Amino acid sequence: MADLIALLQPRVTDREGLQELIEDLEDQIPGIERDIAALRKAPADRALIASLFRSLHTIKGDAAICKVDVGVMICHPIESLLSRCRDGEFTFSGLLPEVTLLALDRLELTLEALSTGRSVEHLKLPELVGGMEGMATAKPAELANRAARTIEAVTGFRPLHAGAEPFLPTPKTDLPADLRFFHHLALQFESRSPLFKGRTDRILHLALDTNQAAGAPVDTAQLEAAVYLHDVGMMFAPESVWLKVGKLTAEDKQLLHEHPGHAAGLLERMPGWAAAAEMVAQHHEMPDGGGYPAGLKSAAICPGAKILAIVDAFEAVTLKHSHRGQTRSLVRAIAEVNACDNQFAAEWIAPFNSVIRKMVES
Repeated sequence: MADLIALLQPRVTDREGLQELIEDLEDQIPGIERDIAALRKAPADRALIASLFRSLHTIKGDAAICKVDVGVMICHPIESLLSRCRDGEFTFSGLLPEVTLLALDRLELTLEALSTGRSVEHLKLPELVGGMEGMATAKPAELANRAARTIEAVTGFRPLHAGAEPFLPTPKTDLPADLRFFHHLALQFESRSPLFKGRTDRILHLALDTNQAAGAPVDTAQLEAAVYLHDVGMMFAPESVWLKVGKLTAEDKQLLHEHPGHAAGLLERMPGWAAAAEMVAQHHEMPDGGGYPAGLKSAAICPGAKILAIVDAFEAVTLKHSHRGQTRSLVRAIAEVNACDNQFAAEWIAPFNSVIRKMVES
């Protein structure tokens, strides 16, 4: 059985070791995601299972050496599941890839929280580790149900079946002139990368539905304009920066931090779009004051910006690490957004979750 205290209040006795583990994990994750992507096509491939097992065993061993016990606790039941796959008891299929990736996401978030001195209670590690321990000893016929229950316990949502599309893009026709122009600019931004295809309509769908779920306190036309233009300011920075795959330099980050102001400035100069301009300018602010560009706290951030922050992050997480050959699934995007306890306005998480729940369970 998992040590509840160790999962809820993990201790760090070696700060340098923690940083080493974070760097080691960054090195291992790309290979793990490639193996999992390949196993989706060949779930009984023993060589791929062995490769994945070695990677998890390495992370577990690194966690032990670096004295990060919570890392060992997360990796151990995954190892046990992979060992049974390697022995031919069942294949690495169904929801096993999702549980594995969810566990790795939680490990990354846990290490990040520990490195910055934040609590990990919101990550639901006892539910995750306990669920995986149950899976590791379950009969093959019970695995699917136990995996689904584990994912739901951690994320609050029933998992989608493999390959399900979250929603279809919403076609935009007969828009007023200004909105038609804003939509055109958004599509120009989308065209800069194949990864962005359809993102505008996906974000718009979520933003408008989240607003509606809360009783529509934000003007829908202003919110729509903000969705279209919130990232257009990126195009004022070199593409080598905002399409960069690797780590950003301090100079890169400074350039990107200027993008809300560029798009907001455009809206401010057009009559009738002051509210949308405010949403765009503030959509990277955070309730605790840790956002940019102005470091505003919750009361000073407008509701539309709070909606936009959540849905934009949700879209971004589904694309996170896609250059590694594996886009993150809808379930793991939901889990990560809900785990970011200080990044988003608490009053908008529930309406957002209700929209996602209907989408997932329909």
